[in-house]
Amino acid sequence: MPIYAYKCASCGFAQDEMLKVSDAPLTECPSCGAAHYTKQVTAPGFALKGTGWYATDFKGGASKPAEARSEAPSSACGTAACPASN
Repeated sequence: MPIYAYKCASCGFAQDEMLKVSDAPLTECPSCGAAHYTKQVTAPGFALKGTGWYATDFKGGASKPAEARSEAPSSACGTAACPASN
């Protein structure tokens, strides 16, 4: 669920509210009860983590060949149940 910043024009009370996208905007200030509680325009803050994003895969440096990126099977397993021996 997104987090929205709200501020009351009457008393100046400000608070972040977690609402569904489909929820109606809040209008009543929880501090003073006035109907001047409005949503503020803010920049979204988020981070893209994990593989497949610019920050982890392509940022800085030349691209590596596909063979260099794949993991080589480990020969240290030595058992019949080892996926590398199949």
